[in-house]
Amino acid sequence: MISYEPLFETMQKKGITEYNLIYKQGMSANTIHRIKKGLPFTTETLDTLCYILDCEVSDILRHDKTK
Repeated sequence: MISYEPLFETMQKKGITEYNLIYKQGMSANTIHRIKKGLPFTTETLDTLCYILDCEVSDILRHDKTK
């Protein structure tokens, strides 16, 4: 199972809020909602998040083999 928990940890470390992603960076509120619910999103969104947060893919998601 893919976990997006690292994303929220990275956002907190970098001081980036959901508000910032939506209103200042132009991300869709629906995309943020999907991420919070653990639903899939595109690699384009993953690339955008890596750019905004100046981080690696592993800072956004991880694969949990126990679930």
